[in-house]
Amino acid sequence: MSETAALGDPTLMLFLGDQALADGFRLIGFETHPDPSPEEVDKRLRELVRERARAFVIVDDDLMQADIPALQQVRREGGRIVVIAVPKLQADPQLHSDVAARLSAMFGGSQFR
Repeated sequence: MSETAALGDPTLMLFLGDQALADGFRLIGFETHPDPSPEEVDKRLRELVRERARAFVIVDDDLMQADIPALQQVRREGGRIVVIAVPKLQADPQLHSDVAARLSAMFGGSQFR
């Protein structure tokens, strides 16, 4: 029995975001969705939830800040689908997460927003 079969379905790796980053993620094995609309992101995440898939999802900062219902649901629930954000290549990094908000509240640094 292979190790993958013993562990069940593999964890999917997805990148949804800026075209400039998509090629790099594709080269390391991610399923990529370059420059998706918020509706496309919502649809793909709903599919993952419906399929009860395990997934590691990377989105760009713009999508993380967009009003995307399925993205907000997945972030609230946690568990099988883990979502993180990455900044655009030419942008100053701004961390947008619950952890970053707590760090900012504790230390008052703008680098955590």
